[in-house]
Amino acid sequence: MERIKTFRTLSRAATAALFLSVQAIICIGTIYWAVAETLRLSGTGAMVLGVIFAVPSAYVLLVVTRMCYEAETDPANQ
Repeated sequence: MERIKTFRTLSRAATAALFLSVQAIICIGTIYWAVAETLRLSGTGAMVLGVIFAVPSAYVLLVVTRMCYEAETDPANQ
């Protein structure tokens, strides 16, 4: 089956992806803050930890966006 790609389905996918991405960023940011404060990191150490957290965070956002697109454009869900 072919995916349904209308303005309505794509805007719903974008909205769902945005909502879930904001939630994921809040959770990841809280974990980052907790780890940085526990280890008493500041300056360079905090930047290195931020880079370490950035790679999995980008992957999570990519997966969330892909899941939302697939769910909202699937003909079985319409």
